[in-house]
Amino acid sequence: MDLAQIFQGIGTLFYQDSKIAIARIVLILFGVVLVWLGKRNTLEPLIMIPMGFGMAAVNAGVLFMSSTTTGTIFIDPLVADTEGLMDVLQVNFLQPIYTFTFSNSLIACLVFMGIGVLADVGSLLRYPFTSMFIALFAELGTIMTYPIGRAVGLSYGDAAAVALVGTADGPMVLFSSMMLAPELFVPITVIAYLYLSLTYAGYPFLIRATVPKEIRGKAVKLTKKTGITSGEKLAFDVVACVALCLLLPVASPLFMSFFLGNAIKESGIIKYTKMLEDVILYWSTFFLGLLLGVLCDASTIMNPKVLPVLILGMIALGLSGIGGMIGGYLVYLINGKNFNPTIGIAGVSCVPTTAKIAQHEVIKVNKKVSIIQIAMGANLSGVITSAIITGIYVSMRVNLF
Repeated sequence: MDLAQIFQGIGTLFYQDSKIAIARIVLILFGVVLVWLGKRNTLEPLIMIPMGFGMAAVNAGVLFMSSTTTGTIFIDPLVADTEGLMDVLQVNFLQPIYTFTFSNSLIACLVFMGIGVLADVGSLLRYPFTSMFIALFAELGTIMTYPIGRAVGLSYGDAAAVALVGTADGPMVLFSSMMLAPELFVPITVIAYLYLSLTYAGYPFLIRATVPKEIRGKAVKLTKKTGITSGEKLAFDVVACVALCLLLPVASPLFMSFFLGNAIKESGIIKYTKMLEDVILYWSTFFLGLLLGVLCDASTIMNPKVLPVLILGMIALGLSGIGGMIGGYLVYLINGKNFNPTIGIAGVSCVPTTAKIAQHEVIKVNKKVSIIQIAMGANLSGVITSAIITGIYVSMRVNLF
């Protein structure tokens, strides 16, 4: 009796190349760590727990597909021909969800609809100049990482896709990498979501390193537009959506998804609002995390192009955070020091994480100060500016190639 054929997950470890086998073991352990960190809320549990489970399971569940090949029955992201796709759709249990929602970026757009429902564009409309100014500076990583990527030998599409990790917007990275770097979209998207969770730990240190306590606890008194009605918010959604779709059609699915979600909320359609917020958003987030984990098999991660992606992704997120803080300080100086530069970090468009980080760091110093409304304005502006830059990168690729 051949035990390797009975317990194939273990048997394939001895059959495969030693580097792949070691990578599998490391990824299994890493998946377990992600689940644990998600449970402790050190990392975002909504993404990390399903992602960690998927990562551990796919690397443990490798079996012999024939006498000379190994594989899994989770997903085949590389299948291209119609006949092969029909075969794997009947075998791989997550293939239908991947094929019909992930590979065409539908799942990213569904998440954007949910984000739109949760967003309050009133915070942006109350402080439009401040919000957009900070958001533009928070795109430093998405702009500066591109030439760095080109300098180290990445193609236009690969460099642009990695630079967009600096948006700190997971659905945006998924959407753009599918168009810009389809052969690398799995590692880019996985790395993006891992790094996004690390913003919980990293960005607070950036704030503390750049903003002294006496400034960090400063209250803000800005002139704001009051009494913004739901009608005004709806008008903004429609006008902004149409204008951005006209300018950058390649990113129109993202624009439409976000503004449609917000328009539904502002229109008072309660049943649709609950559907998007309580069902669609959480369904999409769950399967997004699970699919990212399942796609993270050892052979994908061992791609030699992954190391530059790891490094450049970290640079992109770091530069975006620094850019946001620079924008916050410039507003602080322009307004005669009547501003809290901590808000700058909220320009990085990880909604609502970076806005919450800014508020949390302020409360640590002064519990009486609330900056969340201004921070959310910068946060939502960051989503819009990130989508615009994504559209520009994708449009330039279409025009260049």
